[in-house]
Amino acid sequence: MKLKDRVAIITGAGRGIGRAYALRFADEGAKVVIPEIVFENAQKVVQEIEANGGEGLALGTDVSDETSTIEMAKKTIEHFGKIDILINNAAIYYGIGFKRWDSWTTEYWDRVFAVNVRGNWLSIKAVAPYMIAQGNGKIINIASGTVDIGFPHILPYTASKGAIMAMTKALARALGRYGINVNCISPGYTLSEASLEMPGKVAGDEQAILSRCFRRQEYPEDLVGTAVFLASEDSAFITGQIVSVDGGEVMR
Repeated sequence: MKLKDRVAIITGAGRGIGRAYALRFADEGAKVVIPEIVFENAQKVVQEIEANGGEGLALGTDVSDETSTIEMAKKTIEHFGKIDILINNAAIYYGIGFKRWDSWTTEYWDRVFAVNVRGNWLSIKAVAPYMIAQGNGKIINIASGTVDIGFPHILPYTASKGAIMAMTKALARALGRYGINVNCISPGYTLSEASLEMPGKVAGDEQAILSRCFRRQEYPEDLVGTAVFLASEDSAFITGQIVSVDGGEVMR
């Protein structure tokens, strides 16, 4: 119960890797808030949490919209009284597909950055005043191993996750004086729901496995332990770090 009575906001946790974070955090004693663009998905995960004896709150939230993220933080405070942890998990990845680097429309590029980058910033901006007031907090951003690899086939996503790495370091410096840790998990190619439906996934699976020290698939459950560590007091003196969880594909 490393997170007993902590309040954790996990954006986009209605399915996939975010759902795995939410269920594990609830098992560790956290009260979990799930802001989701698809509200019904958030409700389903909260029902799972409550069926296992935990506490959860489902919210309909568009992280790319500032009014929506402000309301997310406000409703969390109203319901649970504090915000201890934020995991910026929401991102456009599902259904993105592989394309040439120069074939993306400007509209799609802007939408990916609106959710993946601006959404992270707005979520942090919304919760930071509450964390500053209480003198502590844990912020965990989610990047991607595509940045280190330089993966061109989903270029808007890869570029957006590079921005997340930069934001992590900058905000660790900005918020450290207030006792707030800002760190980042960089997953390898993970067999989430989105990856399973990704065009060309078989070749991607094989290539990822061959580039790892551990020659096997990566699953959402491989990531949750690192998230718990970064959200707990065990990582109290760690900030501004990018933690690769990819079976040894990238070594920093």
